[in-house]
Amino acid sequence: MADDPLSTTFAALADPTRRAILARLAEGEATVKELAEPFDMSLQAVSQHLKVLERAGLITRGRDAQYRPCRFESAPLEEAIGWIERNRKVWEERFDQLGEHLRNIQRGQATDGAAAPTPDPTAKEDQDR
Repeated sequence: MADDPLSTTFAALADPTRRAILARLAEGEATVKELAEPFDMSLQAVSQHLKVLERAGLITRGRDAQYRPCRFESAPLEEAIGWIERNRKVWEERFDQLGEHLRNIQRGQATDGAAAPTPDPTAKEDQDR
């Protein structure tokens, strides 16, 4: 996965704790201790989450004497958003085509030139029984 930054980004975003950490860091830098406060887990567990985020390039860790702030980095997230947007457009077009095809079938028009099957009038009678 190290060769594929997009996969690394999505893997890092797959965990709700890491997403919460990123949401907090979007508000501004914070220390590991500050990031750990809302979670019922050890500092070591939070540090493990931070390592995953750091490997994905979603955060950086600074060092200013004893103060070691974590900072949000948006570039990998922007790349993921770009990928999602490109694929969203493709899927919307496919869903639009499917919707049109289904409307044609409902109107009795097959898209391949063949006549759509006519509904069986006795089918309604069978359902009513």
